[in-house]
Amino acid sequence: MLAIVQAVAAEIGAVSRKGLEDCVRYRYGAFWASLALLTVLAVNVLTLAADLEGGGAALQLLTHVDYRWWIVPLGAGTVALLVFGNYRGIERVLRYVALLFLTYVGAAFLAKPDWLAVLRGSLVPHFTFSPDFVGGALALLGTTLTAYAYVWETIEQAEERPKLDRIGLVQVDAILGIVVAGLTFWFILIATGATLGVHHHRVETAQDAAEALIPIAGKYAGLVFAVGLLGSALIAIPVIAGTSAYVAAEMFGWRGSLDDSFARDKAFYLTLAGAVAVAAIVGLAGVPPIQLLFLSSIAAGVATPFTLVLMVLVARDRKVMGKHRISPQLAAGGWVVTAVVTAATAIYLWQSLHGGAS
Repeated sequence: MLAIVQAVAAEIGAVSRKGLEDCVRYRYGAFWASLALLTVLAVNVLTLAADLEGGGAALQLLTHVDYRWWIVPLGAGTVALLVFGNYRGIERVLRYVALLFLTYVGAAFLAKPDWLAVLRGSLVPHFTFSPDFVGGALALLGTTLTAYAYVWETIEQAEERPKLDRIGLVQVDAILGIVVAGLTFWFILIATGATLGVHHHRVETAQDAAEALIPIAGKYAGLVFAVGLLGSALIAIPVIAGTSAYVAAEMFGWRGSLDDSFARDKAFYLTLAGAVAVAAIVGLAGVPPIQLLFLSSIAAGVATPFTLVLMVLVARDRKVMGKHRISPQLAAGGWVVTAVVTAATAIYLWQSLHGGAS
């Protein structure tokens, strides 16, 4: 589903030379663009807060210094990177940070799972309408199909400006990236399922998760978990902060690019810094990191259908895309993804209103 969404987003950015927010404002006007902006920013700030806490929790495992002391330095470091760096340099840094996720591939094999059960659980669909399952499913959809991911994809392609005769390659590149991400996430599920899952161990803190890895990583359990968690935060924080600034700039018609200087694009960078500052305040409010990560994923899942609808409409719009509109088949895939996320959101909200949500 994420591969479909990213392929649609990649084509929008490559063809229109604009981000999704800019396309929505151009085609549907300020009202719908404002709703999209508020949706993206609200989820972004909450997700930023969760990732700042997550990065802080990882550093707490490494240094034994309370995670709250790391939230402001992480936020400030991100702002400095984005203000004084440039788009290409930041992209290269993020590519190398992603290699930290390889720790989870090793962890999955070291956990010695029942591989037959893994394959059965991976390939044979299983559904239940219990509140735990529905909430978990929505959080999973929200954290992977969250708007900042595909909005960033449109921005990335608009910045890179690939030739229109290479759109197919652009989509293949986006899809391959998602395949790698999906496989990495699969190994994360295996590693946690073979440790936390088999013992029905509920995770409340980063320390809980690290301790579950002791059977496979021994005294280095905290290090293994911390490296992966820190890598996740270091990738997400700059992308979410940058996306927040881009969508605001597109909505209000400001100059804005990570390739420009602060003096040239003050409003852009002040929005970026403001989003990180608000997220840091939320992160310092005292909600446990694991809980905030889960809540931010739920919020992203609830908000995602709205921006997905706008994206598919834009991608099929002749006024925006000209003769390079996405194919009917890809559009159908986009609508199926939207329907799945909408259904998960509706069931979750129904259970919440009737007192059944976890």
